[in-house]
Amino acid sequence: MSCSILGYTKATMFHRAIQRHLSTRPARIELTKTVGGGSSSATMSPRLEALRAQLREEISVGQHTLEDFALPPPPSNDENDSHIDETINTNKPTIIDPNKTMNIIRRKAPPRPAKILPKPSWLKAQPATSENYLSLRNTVRELGLATVCEEAKCPNIGECWGGGPDSTATATIMIMGDTCTRGCSFCAVKTSRKPGPLDPEEPEKVASAVIKWGLDYVVLTSVDRDDIEDQGSGHFRSVVQKLKEKSRAAGKELLVEALTPDFRGDMDLVGRVANSGLDVYAHNIETVERLTRRVRDRRAGYAQTLAVLEHAKIANPVVLTKTSIMLGLGETDEDIRQTLTDLRNVDVDVVTFGQYLQPSRRHLPVKEYVTPEKYDEWREEAEGMGFKYVASGPLVRSSYKAGEFFLKNLIKERESEIELAA
Repeated sequence: MSCSILGYTKATMFHRAIQRHLSTRPARIELTKTVGGGSSSATMSPRLEALRAQLREEISVGQHTLEDFALPPPPSNDENDSHIDETINTNKPTIIDPNKTMNIIRRKAPPRPAKILPKPSWLKAQPATSENYLSLRNTVRELGLATVCEEAKCPNIGECWGGGPDSTATATIMIMGDTCTRGCSFCAVKTSRKPGPLDPEEPEKVASAVIKWGLDYVVLTSVDRDDIEDQGSGHFRSVVQKLKEKSRAAGKELLVEALTPDFRGDMDLVGRVANSGLDVYAHNIETVERLTRRVRDRRAGYAQTLAVLEHAKIANPVVLTKTSIMLGLGETDEDIRQTLTDLRNVDVDVVTFGQYLQPSRRHLPVKEYVTPEKYDEWREEAEGMGFKYVASGPLVRSSYKAGEFFLKNLIKERESEIELAA
């Protein structure tokens, strides 16, 4: 090996060693600026000063020269170094022109694979253009209400707000604002550590909207409010009570389903909402235990959700409990069966299955689009395990209107059984 090549090799190795060393703990450097023959003072870290002292020492004993570091390294057989100029003659010394700029050839990174799967044909929802949809949307805007249908970008908004085949419009009203204190990887609702204050007039506004729509079954949900002392449980209770009060005054029998937060597992708060007068206590488990930490906010645990659903039934034995599972996140059949078993062990009455849809590129990607036939299989299996009602399909959501007619009959049957037992 010639001295020239040896010099280049050592210089390259030393140069790369310095880069690796500095990359682990970057030094803070203030550059010296020369103006009119004078210079301002420069400040550098002790680590950088030590490296420069070492370099000066090696140059002084002839181990390296400044040209070793000014010249590009020689050609290499390594494929990663194939971008270095191969025109350098390593057998002859190279003279560097200080006025000439050396061009560095940069290679482009390989394209990233697309993570968004194309949607299959069975994921087609009804367009949101009907008169019922426009009328309901106007009411929501006039009263300043938020709906999970809009905030979570639900694909069924056209059918539910438009009324569908039965011409009965349904909306899931989201109370306590439109901004959540949690940030689940699947959810499109806005997040903040400190959302705005609760609207004290919201119970009245919500009740007025429901009476105006003429509904006999309403679904309430809410964002998480970890920033409030009681996490919004008192506000949730007030909305339910105002709905019941206004419906009775209007001579109507209104059934209320509440899709609640977990209240961080505080069972006193769970009991407060469970005994507010609601008919269905819903709280979503969202996914299987194995994927919970990846899918949900760190404050929303699998065991905690099961405990909330169990305590709601303990606090109010009359209430129906309900939960929802998203499919297409990478769960296995055994994962789902274990989840269903865990739900039945805490006496959950209703379960729904629906396809997870990625709201944006910032959210979790869809791992699989589950076929309608597979949803039918899960419905049959869950019914066989003893769930009183199962809604299962690609576009089914936890508050999907398709189940409301069945739930109304189920609630009335349970109330009749309790009256007879008394």
